[in-house]
Formats: sequence, C-alpha cells, structure tokens
Amino acid sequence: MPSKLTDQVVLITGASSGFGANAARLFALEGCKVVLAARRVDRLHALADEIHSAGGHALVAPVDVSKRAEVEVMVKTVLDVYGRIDILFNNAGFGRLDWLEKLDPDRDIETQIDVNLLGLILVTRAVLPHMLKNRSGHIIHMSSVAGYIAAPLYTVYAATKYGVRAFTDALRREVAPFGVRVSGIYPGPAETEFSMHSGNSNVKKKLKTPPALRMSSAAVAYRTVRLAKHPRRAVVMPWYYRIAFFLDAVAPGLVDWFLKATFVRRYHTAEEDPTLLDNM
Repeated sequence: MPSKLTDQVVLITGASSGFGANAARLFALEGCKVVLAARRVDRLHALADEIHSAGGHALVAPVDVSKRAEVEVMVKTVLDVYGRIDILFNNAGFGRLDWLEKLDPDRDIETQIDVNLLGLILVTRAVLPHMLKNRSGHIIHMSSVAGYIAAPLYTVYAATKYGVRAFTDALRREVAPFGVRVSGIYPGPAETEFSMHSGNSNVKKKLKTPPALRMSSAAVAYRTVRLAKHPRRAVVMPWYYRIAFFLDAVAPGLVDWFLKATFVRRYHTAEEDPTLLDNM
C-alpha cells in the first residue's frame, strides 16, 4: 500500500459516530474519497456536508450490516460510483454489558453477534472479490482489547471480538499472496457513544472507567489512518494492554482469581443475594 492515501476510495462502516466518523474526517483530509456507511442516515448526511464544506469527497451509503442484501447493494453502489474500493474500515459494532443470564436473547445476544461479527464478515466477503481481482487493497477491522481478554459482563461482546480477531488473522493469511492486506485494531476504553448503547444494568452504573484511562475517539481514528498508511498486522492501544495480554496468556489462573476476588464476588453475588456474601 502507498504511504500517501490521495484518491484512495475508503469504505467505512459505523461511520455515523465515534471512531468511524472521526476516521472519515481524517481520511478526507488525506484526500481520500470517503464512503460513509451506517443506519443513521441523518448523521451520515451531516457528516458528508461537513466533509464537503472542508473541500473533501464523501458519499452516503445507508446500510444495516447485518442484512446481507443491504450489504451487497451498498458495495455495488460504491463500485458503480468509484469503480473500486481501496480500503475497507469495518468499524460497525456495539456492546451490551451485563451478566449473561440478564441479557435479552434477541436485542442483546443475537443482535450483537449479527452486527459485530456476522456483519463484519458479510461486508468483507462482498468487498473482497474486487480487491482480489485488482491484486490490491487493505481491510482494517475494528476489534477491542476484549478480543484478547474476556472480562466479566462482556461475555457476548468478547465472543464477537475474539471472533473478529480470529477472522482477521485467518483472512490475512488467506489473502496475503494476492496483494490484499488485513489488519486489526484493538483499543481499550475510549470516549465514544459506546456506553450510551451498552445497556442500563445496575452493575454497569456502578462501574466507571476513570477519565484518565479513556482515550479520545480522535486518537483511535488517527491510529487507524496511520495504519492505512503503514499496514501492519495489529495495533493495540494503549500499548500497556499488551502486559495484560501477556499475563492472561502465561498466568490465566492468576487473572481468574483476581477478577473473581475483586469484581465478580463483589458485584454479581451481592446484586443477586447479599446474604450469600457471608458464606463466601
């Protein structure tokens, strides 16, 4: 991939807010033709107007990534307009944080899997043949540190992000001989709308990530554009999460004990039946 992105066609899912919207602004500043894909059409048009006003190029492509027919129409539209897709930034996703038995099967479990994992796979599958034909392209998947460490409350979310990591690694090895690059981004807590759409469980209300430990959405978007310029297998941010990954790999029992002693017993059991704590 060239270090300069001028005139590259970039398709961004989940572009209506957060990492996707900020990445769209930065890609446009690099001279890219940005395709904004998401369900919230009003936000997409507002973002497109902002990019146009700054002298950039943006195309709105409404889509629900969990619907295969809509995904195929979106990709066909982009190819009809631009003739190619150089960079795919699979960013659409959300989380529902609660104990597993309290998650709604439809809204919280199936929809998370459909959007976070199945949708990412469907979009990639629709775009990939055109990249393979051109023997070039870069696919960037937004995952999470939850794709390396599966924490309590994140059972389904972590399952989808582990799946994204596995899919990313397998696909990278599958298409590398044909000039297509595949990368994963694994960010920790950041200032986005994630918490607004992650449910209203009692335990979630008690747990707040300190502001000092939350990255800005713009910082993650900046690393995304940098990754597009200089492709690599994975970006983990902040860097110190790699220490946690190492501990989880070499001493999983210690991590299990720590989470059970400091988190699960404190919040899960107490929420169900406080008297049980006396017997633990």
